Amino acid sequence: MTVAPAILELRDRRREAAQRPRRTGNPRSVVVLGRPTETNLALLEAFAELGQRARLADPTGAPRVGPGDVVLARHDVLPTLDGIEPGLWGLPRLMRAGARLLNGPLALAAAHDKLTTALFLGAAGVKQPATAHVHRLKVPSFGPPYVVKPRFGSWGRDVYLCGDEDELRWRLANLAQRRWFRPQGALVQALIQPTGRDLRVLVAAGRVVGAIERQAAPGEWRANVALGGERRRVVPSRAARTLALRAAAAIEIDLAGVDIASDETGRCYVLEVNGAVDFNATYAEDVFATTAAALLEQAGVRRHPVHGGLRSSLGAEGSIRDRGMEVSPM
Repeated sequence: MTVAPAILELRDRRREAAQRPRRTGNPRSVVVLGRPTETNLALLEAFAELGQRARLADPTGAPRVGPGDVVLARHDVLPTLDGIEPGLWGLPRLMRAGARLLNGPLALAAAHDKLTTALFLGAAGVKQPATAHVHRLKVPSFGPPYVVKPRFGSWGRDVYLCGDEDELRWRLANLAQRRWFRPQGALVQALIQPTGRDLRVLVAAGRVVGAIERQAAPGEWRANVALGGERRRVVPSRAARTLALRAAAAIEIDLAGVDIASDETGRCYVLEVNGAVDFNATYAEDVFATTAAALLEQAGVRRHPVHGGLRSSLGAEGSIRDRGMEVSPM
């Protein structure tokens, strides 16, 4: 794997930086590095309503920042599914300029690269489907049915269900012609059944701030909203909340959506961690205000009260701090 050494080196640097004294008080500005999506614009509005000067910046560029600024990186995967948007590895420069960085490069890389996600979750003991990385027409050691997906994927694109080993070999032979497959291979995972429904838990600064259940469109086994799935607000179970918090902590990401599926026995598994998660008011009452306040507190700006009904309904299990969880060492 090509990204792991760089990720581990950046993780060490981030931990060193975390030990330095933090600046407190009001930032000069809050910068959201991302496209002008509905989610990013709503986050800007939430930061502004909390009294911060907030602006959106191109994630592929080099925004001018300085000491006291807070930067939330929202780089996404490329539409070609063969990597992450440019600008990711320039983020350490913003830290050297004195900005407080949320969703750093190592966390986003670990979230967007599903192979790295699987390795980090495995090292932290986070429950996930059996996973294999394949470059050739190779069948993994675990049995069917299988789910085949790109290492850098989103929106449910190029994700396939294979019922047996022969179908898996046929699918891999077809995917071998894809641009993304040649340098990276693909991930093969065991299917968590029943299909057609999953949970997305929104985690901000070590807190569960919202959640939805996604239901697949008729005739579709994938629950992605981009593929016609429907979503509804839910209060996740204690097991799902704990699993989502552990997954976010394992890759040290500040804002993410954790996709969780349950098997017939009710056991929960992490399917993916979404580093540039899109969300809306369906997730929770005042979800953007809650998220922005939690992120500002994480950045050491000011201890804002956390708003919204979901946080109050979650109780003690809604926060990593409340449960005394720590990031598992790699």
